[in-house]
Amino acid sequence: MDSRGLPWRRLPLRTRVIGAFTLGAAIAALVLVVITYGLSRQSMLQQREESSERQFFANARQVQSSLRAEDPDFTQLLESLPSLSGSRSIIRTGAETWTSLSLTPSDLPPLLISTALDSPQAQMMRYRLDDQPVLAFGLEMRPSAASALEGVAYFELVPLAEVESTLESLALILLVGGVLTVLLGVGTGLWASGGLLRPLTDISDAATSIAHGRFDTRLEEVSDPDLDALVRSFNEMAAAMETRITRDARFSSDVSHELRSPLMTLRASIDVMQHRREELPERTRQALDLLNDEVIRFENLVQDLLDLSRSDSGPMENDLVNIEELVRATLASSEDAASLEVSPNAQGALVMGDKRRLAQVLDNLLRNAEKYGDGPTRITVSSAGKSIEIAVEDSGPGVAPSERELIFERFTRGAAARKRGAGDGAGLGLALVDEHARRHGGTARVEGKPDGASGARFVVTLPKAGRR
Repeated sequence: MDSRGLPWRRLPLRTRVIGAFTLGAAIAALVLVVITYGLSRQSMLQQREESSERQFFANARQVQSSLRAEDPDFTQLLESLPSLSGSRSIIRTGAETWTSLSLTPSDLPPLLISTALDSPQAQMMRYRLDDQPVLAFGLEMRPSAASALEGVAYFELVPLAEVESTLESLALILLVGGVLTVLLGVGTGLWASGGLLRPLTDISDAATSIAHGRFDTRLEEVSDPDLDALVRSFNEMAAAMETRITRDARFSSDVSHELRSPLMTLRASIDVMQHRREELPERTRQALDLLNDEVIRFENLVQDLLDLSRSDSGPMENDLVNIEELVRATLASSEDAASLEVSPNAQGALVMGDKRRLAQVLDNLLRNAEKYGDGPTRITVSSAGKSIEIAVEDSGPGVAPSERELIFERFTRGAAARKRGAGDGAGLGLALVDEHARRHGGTARVEGKPDGASGARFVVTLPKAGRR
């Protein structure tokens, strides 16, 4: 299976780094808690069993000695036996039972009684009495030959409540320590991810800066030998990109400027011929009209090339722009009859950017709708989360889904433009819209009208800067 398809691969890198540290800390804490608790429990129980067993055998010897008497006083004997941590004793004969403190014969498990009477060795058993852990010992006694006693056995019960309480406290301490270890792992992951991802963050910020037109952006030199090569390669790439973009933009600008002179000559010549149009033959007037259309197209092409060269290499202004005011001003200057709708949450919304380029975005969308969409019908300004959306709708033939991304590429024209003739444009207007939108951190797209009617809906999304 491809590792790229794994769910954890889809998580952000920072999340994966923090998760790795947290998981490592959790596993280490779990292993430490289990091993520490297990060893401590085993050690404490073993110590208690050994000390209890020594006390049991010492008391059992005293009981065995008392059996030499003709009529031993078991009650007094039980009172005189040493006690270890609240231990209690039981002496059982075939007919009677003597107990210390509050014990009763039923407190002994039958299995311990039977095994103690059937085995010459001492028996040990752990069980719960009155919901408390108890360690019980049992051993068959051997009365003297002169004694009338039969089936004599000595039992001793040692409470383990103190050990259990100590283990519970230890478990709580280990649990708290484990949680603190996991939290330490989270903190270490946050710290480590910050240090590890800072170079990537710097590269991302630098790349974003370059994408927004600041081609002189460079990464600072670092002392880390592992990152030095990366920083150096990035800076070399950025320098090469800046050189190429500047060269290409200069070339476009130079070509456009060089073309202006012959264009001005052609325009002047056409204007002269237009003044004497009535003196020209019909076929000459038709040729003059065709020439005039081509010159207009050529002029628009040269102007678009100049705009593209400025967009590629020119610096961007960074001012607060009121989008509603900008749209209204652009509509007033274009004299389009399109209706304007501004949603309440978009009124007064501001965008940080270049006012001239944003105005050009709107103007190009309006011109596009005028040329290929039978004119703009509605313009909407709305808020979408942290972004502001400007939409221009028309009533033309629309844009086929297969062409909705292609038409924003340079020198690409849609089917509607091609049907209307080669003289309607060079396919640079929407490319400028997309370029300016991206330079402002936004996007440009085209979609169908929401009501399902014929036409296209061009949408430019820009990040909001605030509100007046």
